[in-house]
Amino acid sequence: MPRDPFTAKVDGCSNDMCASDSYTGDSYTSDGKPHRGGRRTRSWRWSAGAAVILAASCSLAPGGEDLAAWVEHNVDDVVSIYKDFHRQPELSFHEQQTARRLAELLRVEADSVTEGVGGYGVVGVMKSGEGPTVMLRADMDGLPVVERTDLDYASQVLTKDKRGATVGVMHACGHDIHMANLIGVARWLNAHRSQWRGTVVMIFQPAEERGAGAEAMLNDGLFQRFPRPDYALALHVDPTLDAGRVACRSGFILANVDSVDITIHGRGGHGAHPYATIDPIVIAARFVLDLQTIVSREVKPIEPAVVTVGSIRAGTKHNIIPDTCHLQLTVRSYAEEVRRQLHESIQRKAEAAAAGAGAPPPDVRVSEGTPSLWNDPELVGRVAAVLRDVLGQDNVEQGEPSMGGEDFSRYGKAGVPIMMFRLGAISRQRLEDYRRQGQTVPSLHSALFYPDPRETLATGMTAMISATKDLLAAPDGTPEP
Repeated sequence: MPRDPFTAKVDGCSNDMCASDSYTGDSYTSDGKPHRGGRRTRSWRWSAGAAVILAASCSLAPGGEDLAAWVEHNVDDVVSIYKDFHRQPELSFHEQQTARRLAELLRVEADSVTEGVGGYGVVGVMKSGEGPTVMLRADMDGLPVVERTDLDYASQVLTKDKRGATVGVMHACGHDIHMANLIGVARWLNAHRSQWRGTVVMIFQPAEERGAGAEAMLNDGLFQRFPRPDYALALHVDPTLDAGRVACRSGFILANVDSVDITIHGRGGHGAHPYATIDPIVIAARFVLDLQTIVSREVKPIEPAVVTVGSIRAGTKHNIIPDTCHLQLTVRSYAEEVRRQLHESIQRKAEAAAAGAGAPPPDVRVSEGTPSLWNDPELVGRVAAVLRDVLGQDNVEQGEPSMGGEDFSRYGKAGVPIMMFRLGAISRQRLEDYRRQGQTVPSLHSALFYPDPRETLATGMTAMISATKDLLAAPDGTPEP
C-alpha cells in the first residue's frame, strides 16, 4: 500500500511556496492528472448531520447512483486535494502555485479555463444546453499566521510580508476547504451534465483577505469576458456550527468594512518641558474617547455600527514627546448611509481634537473598503428550501448576521443576486469536547483552527451541488434529457 504523502511535513521556506512547487498528494498520478476512481481503502465516519445526508439525499444520477453515494465515493479524493492546499498556502496576491494547481484540476472538468483574471484568479466555464447561468465562487488566499494545529499536513510555509518581515502562512479561514469543495462540485457537474441545463461559471478568487480580489476580477472584465451570471453562490466554513449542518440568512449577513489610518501632528520636545510642545499622544487619547460617542450618541440604536481602535503608535523614548501619533481603526456598518456617517464623524472628531490643542489638521485616510454583503431574499428562500430537503430540516439553521466582512458582496453590488451560506466545519464530538473542557472553539484566523474535512466536504459538496442543480433545472423542474 503506498505511503500516505500527508504524514510527511514540509520543510520551512523563505518564499511563498516551498522549494517543491508542485502538489504531490496521492489523489494524482505521476504525470499530475487526478485519479478518476480507484483507492477506496479508508473507512467512512459520518457525523450525525452527515448521516442524515445519506438518508435524505436521493437525486438519482444515470445508472441509479444517487448524490449521497457519489459524494461518499469521491470525497476521499477531495479531502486529499484539501490537504494539499492546506499544506502549501500562499498570501493574498501571491497565489501563483495555488492558481496553477487549480487550473490543472479544473481543466479536467470544464469546457474552458482562463488563468490570470484579476491577478491570479482562475475562471472555468461549463455548459450543458440552454438555461440560466450560475456563478460558483471559492477564495484562494491564506493568512500570515504560524500554524499550531500539529496536523500531519500542517503548513510550515514561511514567507516575507510586504514589510519584509518573516511570517508564517496558514489557511486559517477555510479557503482550502472552499477550493477543494468547488473542485468536487465541478467533478459532479461534469460527470452528470444530463441532470442540469445552462451554464456554470466557477471562479477561484485571489486576495479575499485583503478585500480586493473580487474588485480586481470585476475590473479585469469578469462579467464581460465570461457569461454574466443570473445567480452567484458561495459558502464559508463556520467553526461554531456542527459539521453536517449549514446556516442560511437573507438580507445583510456581513458588514461594510473600512480601514482608517490617522496621523495626528504635534510639536515634539523634551518630556520635562511639555508646555513648549503640542503633545500628539494627549490629542490621540482625547480623540479615542471622543470616538466612543459616535456609535452611542450619533448612530441610530437600531443601526449596527462598530468603531474600533486597533493600533496606536508614537514616540521612541521615555522623555521625548514625539511630533506625530499614528492610529489604525476598523470601522463596520451595514447601511451605506451609516457608513458615510461614520466616516464623516471620524473626520470631524479628529479635526476637533487637533484644533482644541492648537495642532495642525490631522491626516485621515480610508482604505481597504469592502461593502456589506446582502443575500438576495428570493434566492435564499429557494436555496434554503433545497438544502432542507437534501440535508434534513434540523441541519439547516437560521444564520446570524455578523460584523465581519467578505468581498463576495461586490458581485451583488454589480447587480447579480447572490447568496453566501455558512458551512459547519467542526464535528459534533469535537464541539462537545471543547465545551466539556471549558475551552473556546478556535475561531477563524486562529493558529489552532482546523476543520474536520470529510464531514465538512461531504456536506459542502452535497449542498452546493443540490443548490446549483435546482437553479439549473429545466423550466418544468425536470433536467434536460
